[in-house]
Amino acid sequence: MTTTATRPEHNPSAAPSAPYEESWPIRCCERGWLPDWLIRAGMRTLIRQRLADEHADDGELSANAFEALVATLRASPIALHTQDANAQHYEVPAAFFAAHLGAHLKYSCGYYPRGDETLDQAQEGMLALYAQRAGIEDGQRILDLGCGWGALSLWLAERFPRAQIVGLSNSHGQRAFILQRAAERGLSNLRIVTGDVASFDFPAETPRFDRVLSIEMFEHMKHYGLLLAKIAGWLADDGELFVHHFAHRLLAYHFVPRDGSDWMARHFFTGGTMPSANLLLRFQDDLCVTQQWWLDGRHYERTANHWLAALDDARDQVLPLLAANGDARQALQRWRMFYMAVAELFGYARGQEWGVAHLRMRKRL
Repeated sequence: MTTTATRPEHNPSAAPSAPYEESWPIRCCERGWLPDWLIRAGMRTLIRQRLADEHADDGELSANAFEALVATLRASPIALHTQDANAQHYEVPAAFFAAHLGAHLKYSCGYYPRGDETLDQAQEGMLALYAQRAGIEDGQRILDLGCGWGALSLWLAERFPRAQIVGLSNSHGQRAFILQRAAERGLSNLRIVTGDVASFDFPAETPRFDRVLSIEMFEHMKHYGLLLAKIAGWLADDGELFVHHFAHRLLAYHFVPRDGSDWMARHFFTGGTMPSANLLLRFQDDLCVTQQWWLDGRHYERTANHWLAALDDARDQVLPLLAANGDARQALQRWRMFYMAVAELFGYARGQEWGVAHLRMRKRL
C-alpha cells in the first residue's frame, strides 16, 4: 500500500518512530472486516494521492522533489534499517514462501509476454530474460547479489554447470534453505555467503566476478553511489552489472513511516526507496549504464495476483507457520494486503505508471 509523500525536510535516516496507533481503516483491513474489493478500492485512492503528493502532473515541482531526493540519497549510508527489512520479508519460515511463491520461490516480478502464463512459466521466463540481458555464458564467475530464496542462483547453477555461482544473502535461514536445495539437485558450483551488503566485503584474494546480478535489492538501498563503487571493486575489468528493480517511470521517493496510515513503509519497506526508471543514471561515477529496458506494471500485477491466489489456496498450511510470531490470522491478512497493494500499484493506469526497470552497467576504465 502506498504511503504519503516524503518531503525534503523529513529525514530518511531517522529510526522508525515510537509505538503508534494504526488508522481505523487499516485496523479494519488487518482484521479482515472489509471485503477485498473495498480494500483494493481504498488502495487505488491512496495511489492517486501518492501521485498528487509527488506532483506527478507538475514537471517543475516533481523535478525539484527529485533533486532533493538525490541529495538525501547522497548524504545517506548505503542502506538503512536493514535488519528491519530482513525481518519483514526474509526471516519468515521458508515453508511459508514455498507454499505459494511457485516452484522457483522467486520473490520478485515474473514475465508475462502473452499475459496468460502460469506463475511458474512467468518466473522461468523472467529468469531466462535475465540471462539473456545480462549476457550470461557458461564458465563465467557470477555473483547473485541479494539472492533471496535462491531462485536465480539455483537456476544459473543448473543451466551453466561450468560457471561458478556465488549468492550473497542477508539471512542465515535463506542460506541454509538454498544449500539444501543445491544438495538435493547435486549442484557443486554454487556457494552462498551471508552478509549485509552495506557492510560486507569479499576478502582481497577473492577472484573478481564476470557478472553481478541484483534482483529487487536496490529498492532497499539509499546511497547508490557507494553501493555501485563497492560492486565495481568486485567486478573484473570487463565485468558487468545487471540490475532489476521496480520503479515509477518518473518519480522517486522514500518509504518513511510517519503515522498510522503509513502501512507499507512500516510493515514491509522500512528504510526503502521507490526508484524512478532513471535514478541510477545519477550515480555513474564507477559504473556506467550501457543499456536499459522497461517492463510495464502489468507483469508485476499478474505476479502479485498469482501469489495472492496461491496464498489463499494454502491458507490452512501457512497459518500454523505464522502462529509462532503472534496473531497468525492478522499476519496472513497483512501478507494478503501486501500482495493486493502490489497488484493495485503496478496495475494502476494499465501498468503505465509503475513498472520494472532493467539496467546493464559496466566499469569506467
